[in-house]
Amino acid sequence: MAKELKELTPRSVSYSQWYQDLVIKADLAENSDVRGCMVIKPYGYAIWEKMQRVLDDMFKETGHQNAYFPLFIPKSFLSREAEHVEGFAKECAVVTHYRLKTNEDGTGVVVDPAARLEEELIVRPTSETIIWNTYKGWIQSYRDLPILCNQWANVVRWEMRTRLFLRTAEFLWQEGHTAHASEQEALEEAERMLHVYGDFAQNYMAMPVVKGVKSASERFAGAVDTYTIEALMQDGKALQSGTSHFLGQNFAKAFDVMYTDKEGKQSYVWATSWGVSTRLMGALIMTHSDDNGLVLPPQLAPIQVVIVPIYKSMEQLAAIDEKIAPVVAELKKRGISVKYDNADNKKPGWKFAEYELKGVPVRLAMGGRDMENGTIEVMRRDTLEKKTREFDSIVDYVQGLLDDIQANIFKKALDYRTEHTYVVDTYEEFKEKLELGGFILAHWDGTPETEEAIKNETKATIRCIPFDGDTTPGTCMYSGKPSARRVLFARAY
Repeated sequence: MAKELKELTPRSVSYSQWYQDLVIKADLAENSDVRGCMVIKPYGYAIWEKMQRVLDDMFKETGHQNAYFPLFIPKSFLSREAEHVEGFAKECAVVTHYRLKTNEDGTGVVVDPAARLEEELIVRPTSETIIWNTYKGWIQSYRDLPILCNQWANVVRWEMRTRLFLRTAEFLWQEGHTAHASEQEALEEAERMLHVYGDFAQNYMAMPVVKGVKSASERFAGAVDTYTIEALMQDGKALQSGTSHFLGQNFAKAFDVMYTDKEGKQSYVWATSWGVSTRLMGALIMTHSDDNGLVLPPQLAPIQVVIVPIYKSMEQLAAIDEKIAPVVAELKKRGISVKYDNADNKKPGWKFAEYELKGVPVRLAMGGRDMENGTIEVMRRDTLEKKTREFDSIVDYVQGLLDDIQANIFKKALDYRTEHTYVVDTYEEFKEKLELGGFILAHWDGTPETEEAIKNETKATIRCIPFDGDTTPGTCMYSGKPSARRVLFARAY
């Protein structure tokens, strides 16, 4: 049974199949009978809940409040902002009728043609339009600003090619939508929230990211500027892991949202929007996990410590139960999530395999000999290293070990990124390094024509123009024209 649990396709054979195997076998999610949609299973949702909880606290620390807006958006709303509708038109699910009726032949239900909506409704692909139509009623003067709202919700984008967590027709996310009296205030908000995402990725997900601004062709539809955090997965592909958009006054003008300033002058409001989604689950899996299963950072693991008794009789189990109880209590007291698995329906070997597959950071095991010797076995999931430790000091040891695991898996991911980041000056070298996988820093002349040509020829895109990148002028690797600075290229999900 333990062998069946762990039968994952090795990453070296097929990274894509390894990922699919792991998501399913670790009980994170599965495909549903609704095309392109997934079922997030309890263990996977527990990880997402921890992400939500941390992010929600971070948003509230920066002054944001949660609200909720309708799932349905009148089609005419999307038509008001030209770039926005063009960006999402091909992905929209459309509601045309509001009633079903029994089929005349008694074989089921059909759409009632008499129940056609006067105006079709779009199932939200994102909420800028419905929110800015709402903000029009909320904003009259400078006293009403800023508005700092966040929404936890689901959205629908009718994707043709789907992959669990990474790209599905329906997914979960949060979307912040803020309104400001000045351009500077909105710009500061957009950057602030990107740094919140960066801090979350690095300090909780243990995932190093590059922060930067998107090129014009990669911007969010309707944005003036899009800021991004980009992470590198173990197969050398980039994953856009969070975005924050400076929307300028585009949506305020589209929905006629104005405010009166202190001098009595009317001006259009300035806007931002920002979001992360369940795609972060895919990022978490692909950044750290291995051929044995998930490797979870302790900060986000639903179970940080599992304790498994090894016993030959019920009397021995009772003795181990009594010995372990105060350890469980003290770990919980310190805010560490712990599971004592003394269920008798699975053998210890099966349990070891299951918790290893599910990425539990620390596993403790106690048997009869440990009881006699005053010891306990400790295994850390990130390195699979086992040690025998003194039982009396185990709580302090585990607490320190969790911190060490968090730091170690971040370092491992950072080292991988460093080893797979290349600085190139010629297009030939660019194409050569691209086949190795990773990030490439190269000069670009700033034109969409060059960007498109590189994308068509190599499938590599400009992931971002890094905030803290090399700003030394140079020569575009593709066109030979002057370049203001190096930008970050990669093939991406």
